[in-house]
Amino acid sequence: MSAIEVGVALDDDLNDVLALLEGESLPIAGVSLSDDAFLIARESDDIVGCIGLERYGDVGLLRSLAVKGTARSHGTGRRLVEALLERARQDGVREIYLLTTTADRYFPRFGFEIIDKADADPRLSASEEFRGACPDSAVCMRRRA
Repeated sequence: MSAIEVGVALDDDLNDVLALLEGESLPIAGVSLSDDAFLIARESDDIVGCIGLERYGDVGLLRSLAVKGTARSHGTGRRLVEALLERARQDGVREIYLLTTTADRYFPRFGFEIIDKADADPRLSASEEFRGACPDSAVCMRRRA
């Protein structure tokens, strides 16, 4: 496996990011690469992972962490999450939330705790994920800066 580089997704990366998300059965509603909202992991010319952060003032919604099967178990997901959290911290984000149907055991290692969805910051109701792109059964998690 060659070196994986993590960086900001560019407009030209949109189709590859959407294909990766669809391949992992993750919602694509509301995905935008504007405002440097997504980071990608690239191996050679192939996008092997992505993660996004939607900003709502000083609150963020972590969304769309996806890693291709070939890049799993090599720390790609960890590197993406850590890079996103550092970037959010530098940008003054004080709380980060996420919704997940499969990774509620993965995110506590990064300081996320399960909370009741009703206790999430009300500004998140503007996101596609909170408006229904994620199923009602999704677990809501929060990390305070």
